Amino acid sequence: MVHNVLIIGSGPAGYTAALYAARADLNPVVLAGSQPGGQLTITTDVENYPGFPEGIMGPEMMELFKKQAERFGTEVIHEHVDQVDFSQRPFRAWVGEKEYQANTIIVSTGASAKWLGLESEVTFGGYGVSACATCDGFFFRGKVVAVVGGGDTAMEEADYLTKHASKVYLIHRRDEFRASKIMVDRVLNNPKVEVIYNSAVDEILGQTEPFPKVSSVRLKDTVTGELSNLDLDGVFIAIGHKPNSDLFKGILDMDETGYLLVQPGTTRTNIEGVFAAGDISDSTYRQAITAAGSGCMAAIDAERWLSHHA
Repeated sequence: MVHNVLIIGSGPAGYTAALYAARADLNPVVLAGSQPGGQLTITTDVENYPGFPEGIMGPEMMELFKKQAERFGTEVIHEHVDQVDFSQRPFRAWVGEKEYQANTIIVSTGASAKWLGLESEVTFGGYGVSACATCDGFFFRGKVVAVVGGGDTAMEEADYLTKHASKVYLIHRRDEFRASKIMVDRVLNNPKVEVIYNSAVDEILGQTEPFPKVSSVRLKDTVTGELSNLDLDGVFIAIGHKPNSDLFKGILDMDETGYLLVQPGTTRTNIEGVFAAGDISDSTYRQAITAAGSGCMAAIDAERWLSHHA
C-alpha cells in the first residue's frame, strides 16, 4: 500500500501535521518513534502553550495531540524507523523488515538536549533539572539556579534566567568561553550572574522523598580535582542540542550540526515531496508552539504538493 503522507516522528510537529493532513482526507500514517510525543513526554508542567490557562503535564498534552489526530483518521504506529530511501517515488521507510511506502514524507524526528550523563539528571529531570530556560525559568522566580555550559546557548539561558531567578551561577569547565563576545559581555555585565570557571558538575544532589527536589551540586575543579558543594534550587544544562537526523545523513541537506535545511518560508527540503517540521529543522526557537506551527505548514505544503503531482 502506498500512503499519501508518512510522518516520521511525533511530538507537537508530527501530531499537528497528522491532524491537518487527516482533515484534508490524506489518511496520514505516523511512525511515532522510540519516544512517542517527543521531548514533552519528559516534561512536567507546560504553562506556556496557549489554551491551557492552568497548565498541563507534558505527557498528557501529547496524548491529547495524538487523540485529536486519530479522531480524524490518523494511524499512529509506535515503531522506530531505521532506514529510508528517498531516491524515487514512492518513498520508502523501513521498521526492521517491514516496509512503508508513501508519496510524501514529513520528517518530525525532533532534537534532543545534550546531557552531562549523570544518573541524577534523570532522577531530578523536571524537578529542578532542565534543558530549557524559556520553558521552565518561570518556576524559579526568586530562586538560585545554575547554568552549565560555555557557548551561546548557555549565555542565552543565563541571560533569560536573570529575569526570574535571584541569582544565576554560570558553571564552565574551562577558563574562557566559546560563545560570541557580545553574548559573553551581556552575561558578565549582569549583576545577577556569577561565573564559576574551571569547574564541572560532578553530581546533582537533593531529596527524592516525598518528591524529588534539587538542593545543591557537587563541583569538581577541572585543574586541581578539588570537590566543593554549591547550594541552589535548579540546574539548567545548556551544552547544546543534537538534532535527531542521523537517519537522513547523505540524503537530506543539513547544516554542520545536523539540522535539516528547508527553503525559507516553507517546510520543503532539498528532495521534492519530502518536508521537515519541528525541532529537526529549528535550531533557534525549539518550542512546542513553533513546532506545532511548522507541523501545520508541513501538512499544507504536502497537501499542495500532492495536488500538483497526483
